[in-house]
Amino acid sequence: MNHEQLVTSGSLPSCWFPFLCGSCWHALSCPDPVRPKPHPPTTPLLPTLLIPRPTSALTNSNSKTNVLPKVDSTVLCRVTRTQTRQATVAILVVDDAVCADEFQGVIRREDVRATEKDRVVLGASFVPGDVVRAVVISLGDQSNYYLSTARNELGVVMAASEAGNAMYPVSWKEFRDPVTGEMEARKVAKPF
Repeated sequence: MNHEQLVTSGSLPSCWFPFLCGSCWHALSCPDPVRPKPHPPTTPLLPTLLIPRPTSALTNSNSKTNVLPKVDSTVLCRVTRTQTRQATVAILVVDDAVCADEFQGVIRREDVRATEKDRVVLGASFVPGDVVRAVVISLGDQSNYYLSTARNELGVVMAASEAGNAMYPVSWKEFRDPVTGEMEARKVAKPF
């Protein structure tokens, strides 16, 4: 008696198909054909922001210049860490030009909003990973540029929720997660 039988997806095995599991025999009653387990529906992928860095193959090998932020330059930056007095950012884009190297910048608590500066809570304005549109207000010290988001068109432009989903703005101070419906506080940039 041969107990080896190849069963593929969609085929109907015998009603009592024995198979070997460890050191003992088991019998499996299968009145229905074997079908693959259905996969849960996947959510569609949301658009992502992709900022390609210029490579040496794309640029002229003689020109080793990098775009430097200057006062009143509009920059796109990514929040790297937040503290009670300031948020540290990595500057990625300066005036529509992608930086070859990241520059470090600081958004101080008093430079987040134009009004009610003493009531600003940085943890409710920025979260590490947020993409922020800001303006350079000072070249700062030798390691940081000082940035400001104290105008309506400046602030967080892209944010991810705690669940990891891309969020969309619903007011000047809140983002909403489209999957969970949760609201999170941010200093939202007014869209163009």
